[in-house]
Amino acid sequence: MKEYFTLVLKGIAMGAANVIPGVSGGTLALITGIFERLINAIKSFDITAVKLLFSFKLKDFAKHIDLYFLLSVFGGIAIAIISLAKLFDFLFTNYPVYIWSFFFGLVLASVYFVGKTVEKWNPAVITTFIIGVIFAILISILNPASENSSTIYLVLCGVVAICSMILPGLSGSFVLILMGNYQLVMIDAVNDRNLGILIPVGIGAAGGLIVFSHILSWVFKKYRNQTISLLTGFILGSLSVLWPWQEPVFLTDNLGVPILKHGKKIVEHYQKTLPEAFDTTVLLAILFAITGIVSIWLIEKTAAEK
Repeated sequence: MKEYFTLVLKGIAMGAANVIPGVSGGTLALITGIFERLINAIKSFDITAVKLLFSFKLKDFAKHIDLYFLLSVFGGIAIAIISLAKLFDFLFTNYPVYIWSFFFGLVLASVYFVGKTVEKWNPAVITTFIIGVIFAILISILNPASENSSTIYLVLCGVVAICSMILPGLSGSFVLILMGNYQLVMIDAVNDRNLGILIPVGIGAAGGLIVFSHILSWVFKKYRNQTISLLTGFILGSLSVLWPWQEPVFLTDNLGVPILKHGKKIVEHYQKTLPEAFDTTVLLAILFAITGIVSIWLIEKTAAEK
């Protein structure tokens, strides 16, 4: 019981990381020493597992997939996501500049700490880095964090977010912001227990997790430096999405009246602005950005020591 309780706590740390855009749950898995076991457990969902399940050899099935380990970790992740969703709903409503500043600092620091893990910068690695930057900039221009609640897109969000969750250096919530559905999925749907949103995301997450766990080890083994440089460029090019001073542009009808959903205006995208004056708000925003940078530095320092 002590072991499983510890695993639940590690899962809570991973879940908390993935609620915060810019922090990687995979990094927390590395810090807490469960990353390799997690990947191996997810990879064990194979033909053998299916045969054991349909043969009703449940004990062998549980052992094969490391079931109790997975239940403990993902149970902790679920606890963190559900409990922190209300907190972030409050922060985004009342302190948007400060929370975006903190996230901006987190991601800015992640660019350095992810990029420095590239062992050798050669022309191929530099090329993938540039591709990542350009791709992220194009995303921010073509789709500036607009919300999309179509079922197919929600499944895709689940796939991408869960793959990012287990990949060290990339945040699932950060990717959801880029895809425009962070508010919809991580805050509104979780707080409202909206199964119409959560079920498609969950289906995409489950399928994506199983497939990606098999791909992850192969890609990192064959093209590790190129993969990390691509992620580094993607994070750098996407920083504009997290600019602290941004005003929400709400979805309206033909008469220009904001459309309400569950009593709330629907955010279509965010319009970037500049602070009107260098006042206390700006100073606090800079302080929160520095706090975000220091937070990533402490996490990465701990990971390196472990």
